[in-house]
Amino acid sequence: MKLRIVVIAALGAALAFYLVAVVGIGAVFSAAVAVGWGGFAILCVYVLGLFLVLGMAWRVLLPDSRRYRLWAFVAARMVRDAATEVLPFSQLGGIVFGARTAILNGVAPAVAFASTVVDVTTELLAQVVFVALGLAILSQQGPHTSFAASLITALSVGLGVAAGGCALFFALQRRSVWLTGKLATRLLRGAGAASTAVAATFDEIHRSPARIGLASALHFAGWMASAIGTWIAFRLIGAHVGLLPVLAIESLVGAARSVAAFVPNALGVQEAAYAVLAPLFGVGAEFGLAVSLLKRARDIALGVPILLVWHAAEGQRALARKPTG
Repeated sequence: MKLRIVVIAALGAALAFYLVAVVGIGAVFSAAVAVGWGGFAILCVYVLGLFLVLGMAWRVLLPDSRRYRLWAFVAARMVRDAATEVLPFSQLGGIVFGARTAILNGVAPAVAFASTVVDVTTELLAQVVFVALGLAILSQQGPHTSFAASLITALSVGLGVAAGGCALFFALQRRSVWLTGKLATRLLRGAGAASTAVAATFDEIHRSPARIGLASALHFAGWMASAIGTWIAFRLIGAHVGLLPVLAIESLVGAARSVAAFVPNALGVQEAAYAVLAPLFGVGAEFGLAVSLLKRARDIALGVPILLVWHAAEGQRALARKPTG
């Protein structure tokens, strides 16, 4: 593990602990414990259902999607998120692990890589719309203070940059065969993805704007469903807050995590975002931090078994390919 990653992760963890200590460890943990085992199970089952939507959003991108089982993409998405939330990697590491899982489940390497790149792009596009919705809610229901106004301005600028980045990335996928091919062979070096095959798959996917539009719509549904899950968590710990404010909070927390994509597990970033944004809608910072801790616990409870199964599958594949005798 690189020293830089260790340092960034340590700083993030220190920030998270600092925020909990400032707000009050007792208040934060009391709110988190209030959910109970039954409530925690509800949160875990809910997010498992969300993976079905995300897997569908990935699969619909493929022109011959019926050739592949939906489970291949659901499992790949579960591993992608588990690696991002549990392992000390940036989000890029989780994306590569997800592509590897798709390959293990019978998806051709070139198809796995190209569809992964487009899937990530459509998810980012859906997030741009989701964050725009959150900003609209914040401007209407948030406090009319200089801090809120500055926050809205900064986020609006960032939103414009993100939208431009999505457009540029789509253009690169469609026109820069050399660039996408080189990126493919670097990220999936062990999978033997050929540049020409990857470029051909990009071309096939982008021939149908309807498929990209459907994938983006499913991802937007996924973002909305994730916010509803967060609203359920707030209600379970006793915070009386409406769904629209939670949509705004969740969208802006997601934006903060995306900006800090290089921070392993978004440690400290997620906690800071919840602690700052929740009070803007009349919710105590301790409730925001408690929800963040619950989400961390949920991600670990689900992510560790998922990664163990993935590791076992990778090990079996390696043993099967090892020559005998």
